[in-house]
Amino acid sequence: MALAESETMTPHQALAANGKSFNWARRFLGRRMGGDAATLYRFCRVLDDMADGDIANGPQRLLTIRDDLAANRRATDPLLVDFLPFISAQNLPVPVIIALIDGLLQDQQPVAIHDARALCRYAYRVAGTVGLLMCQVLDCDDDAARAHAIDLGIAMQLTNIARDVLEDAEMGRRYLPASWAGDLSPAHISAASTAPDGQQAQAVRVAVQQLLEMAESYYRSGNAGLAYLPWRAHIAIAVAASVYRQIGVQIAASGYGWHLGRQVTGTGTKILCSLRASGSLWRRLWRRPAHQKALHDDLKGLPYVG
Repeated sequence: MALAESETMTPHQALAANGKSFNWARRFLGRRMGGDAATLYRFCRVLDDMADGDIANGPQRLLTIRDDLAANRRATDPLLVDFLPFISAQNLPVPVIIALIDGLLQDQQPVAIHDARALCRYAYRVAGTVGLLMCQVLDCDDDAARAHAIDLGIAMQLTNIARDVLEDAEMGRRYLPASWAGDLSPAHISAASTAPDGQQAQAVRVAVQQLLEMAESYYRSGNAGLAYLPWRAHIAIAVAASVYRQIGVQIAASGYGWHLGRQVTGTGTKILCSLRASGSLWRRLWRRPAHQKALHDDLKGLPYVG
């Protein structure tokens, strides 16, 4: 089987090429933990490329990987063959990897999210799962940390969705809940971007605002759980969260201008976000907070959701 370019990259190359915010934060982790985080990122990135059709026979390969994991049988796909020793060494929970793949496979169908519950469950599958996997990679085995890790993943995914509203619409996908955006089709959203003062564009603007307000509640919970991590991991994930959250801050500052193109953070902004994130270390001096269970009301039945 011929491998795609993303499959032939080293973990550090994949992170540098495709995960600039996370690559920036990785330098705070140290060599071993940073390398492990990059290995996990590469695996998740290749799965995502399979889902997006950037890899030949990607969706079918995703199904094969899922089926092999679910049946606990000998791996046949080269990506899984390569990654299995890492799964074993890090004790990664296989049901969480399956849930991640299920979320990516969901993108193979026409995407038109119905309501906030469906949005939350989707964000858990494609990003909350990554937070859970990162707990293992970052040497965090406290059960109480997992709920916060899920929330930080969800928060980042909601920011992702807010950043990519127009790009997703042009791919035929609408992650903004119909109950927020008036059930506009992706085609309607794409057309509305050319008339930003129109009624439909304004409806999307309000939905983006709701999305980022929802993200803030998950960021607060995710950041509250950083104290469970070893201190270097705490700093690194705080930096990644701060840089990612900044994208939403910039979208809000633009008047929720979803039609203006993708927001990015430059090096200067990343430095400021890093300095701001370092201030979160004081939380380690205080009692660790209880998780807000209401944040997981829509996630019942998913792995590691109480």
